[in-house]
Amino acid sequence: MADVMVFLEQRNCRISTSGSEVVTVASSIASEIGGSVHVLVLGGPGTAENAAEFGQFGVVRIDIAEHAELSDYNPEGYARVIRDRVNQGDYAAVMLAATTLGKDLAPRVAALLDVPLATDVTGVRVEDGQVVIERPVYAGKALVELEIKATPALMSLRPNLFPACESPESAQVHMFRPDIDPGLWPVRVLERKTLAKSVLDVSDASTVVSGGRGMREPSNWRLLEQLRDALGPGAALGASRAVVDAGWRPHSEQVGQTGKTIAPKLYIAVGISGAIQHLAGMRTAQTIVAINDDADAPIFDIANYGIVGNLFEVIPRLVQEIEALRERS
Repeated sequence: MADVMVFLEQRNCRISTSGSEVVTVASSIASEIGGSVHVLVLGGPGTAENAAEFGQFGVVRIDIAEHAELSDYNPEGYARVIRDRVNQGDYAAVMLAATTLGKDLAPRVAALLDVPLATDVTGVRVEDGQVVIERPVYAGKALVELEIKATPALMSLRPNLFPACESPESAQVHMFRPDIDPGLWPVRVLERKTLAKSVLDVSDASTVVSGGRGMREPSNWRLLEQLRDALGPGAALGASRAVVDAGWRPHSEQVGQTGKTIAPKLYIAVGISGAIQHLAGMRTAQTIVAINDDADAPIFDIANYGIVGNLFEVIPRLVQEIEALRERS
């Protein structure tokens, strides 16, 4: 019998929202192979305060390493602690979320463990005792199934795609002090810049309003801000790579193959033509609305609803209608 390990991200001693999704998938896989789910959390003093909450998702063991040197993410330090913990157990699979941090960390863990890595996984199952994953290829144009024969099967899961299902367990919390030597770390965090507390990250939003080159200039983003505000507190702003490269919007808002992969309930693409690199980051949204004055724009091929028209006329009218609907409800 082998178990499944999940590495959970934390920021400011709070567990990342993507963690519950990964734990849910891990619980399903563990039940198929007859094992249990072990969670690993690394962080500074105080990290343990919120970790026990993951017992509700089927976790039986939570290993927590609290160390002042782990307060900030360090690629070398984190990867080595994970490697050591995996080697101390009997794990059939190790899972991380394919977040910005996860995409940086997972390949380092794979190198240290000398196993292959399946990235941006969109489906996982066990077949004849082997872990089988599904992941997109060719910028999301196709999906492939791969059988992972290495042990452990190391993978990063696409966030905001898997439902988080509660499965209460009496999780045991184990504290340990990792054997680390910060003097050997070639990279150190010198400064951290965060978004304002009132700004919702595009990865955590249930509704995303994204703009592209069709917005013409940065000052026109006020229209998208008005639409975001009208849609409510669960909405966030996104952007295409073109406008991020032009310096109109911060990289933290970029959606696409070289930005963030998201799966909100509602995605509104405004002035975005629909390059395949952008579609790779948002095509798993539950509902896609496209607003573009070009009826032949590729974005309409995957949109559930499309509006062909001048966005500078459409957006104000849309904001007006949404606000009126909210007033009536």
